[in-house]
Amino acid sequence: MDIDHEAYDEGLFGPGSVTWRVHVEPVLWIAGMRALLLQSLHPRVMRGTYQNSALFDPKKAWPRFQRTVEFVGTRTFGSRAEIEVVAGRVRRLHSTLRGHDPDGTAFRLDLPEHLLWVHACEIDSYVDVARRAGVLDDDADADAYVAENVRAAEVVGLDPAIVPSSRRELADYFDRMRPGLQLTDEARLGVGGLLRPQPHAPAGVAVALSTIAGLAFGTLPRWARRFYGLPGLPTTDLATTAALRLTRGATTLLPDPPMPPRIARARDLVRSA
Repeated sequence: MDIDHEAYDEGLFGPGSVTWRVHVEPVLWIAGMRALLLQSLHPRVMRGTYQNSALFDPKKAWPRFQRTVEFVGTRTFGSRAEIEVVAGRVRRLHSTLRGHDPDGTAFRLDLPEHLLWVHACEIDSYVDVARRAGVLDDDADADAYVAENVRAAEVVGLDPAIVPSSRRELADYFDRMRPGLQLTDEARLGVGGLLRPQPHAPAGVAVALSTIAGLAFGTLPRWARRFYGLPGLPTTDLATTAALRLTRGATTLLPDPPMPPRIARARDLVRSA
């Protein structure tokens, strides 16, 4: 495939970035599920999501999940113009949404602390799975991935000054957040839905999503697994890391699946780089 580098707007990252190298890997689907599990432990974020999101409606969950995947794909591989279109749409939607605490107190879903939690869980999940699966070669690459994705946080309206830009800063952020986390009733309902095959998804995808969700539990930090009533043992970490490497190895042997032109182009650019 001949690629005109001059004519192609490489968006936020480009083929020389660590981010593109990570996001062309199929094993990162597991990281997406890990992010959802981790995000669910923030009581207000989960309450607001439960009160506003189609993810909890079996008839709407799969289309809603697809839109989220498409947003991440555009943010990662799209041109700057494409990114601004989808980001503007997301920012406008979030600005209209309100959640309510049990005492009736209303809160905005797009408060910086809520957006930061969602971003941190997503990036921590991607970098953790990529490092353990062997996508990233060393800690320097992992830190580069986190630093690059400060740009992704800006897309949803966050001030880059408050966004962790290294794995150490991410770890410190989670240490600060842990005292306020819990597994709410809304989280139990949401996570239970993840583990059930989605009735409106294609048959093969529906089963695969449930399998991916099951493996994603093992990738959670030990403290997060304990919230879900799972053992926080080092042996679980070792077994999960081995499973991630085997999964990634299996996916590299498969022929490239059909994918949107944007992703196929990014994959070829990464390989040529």
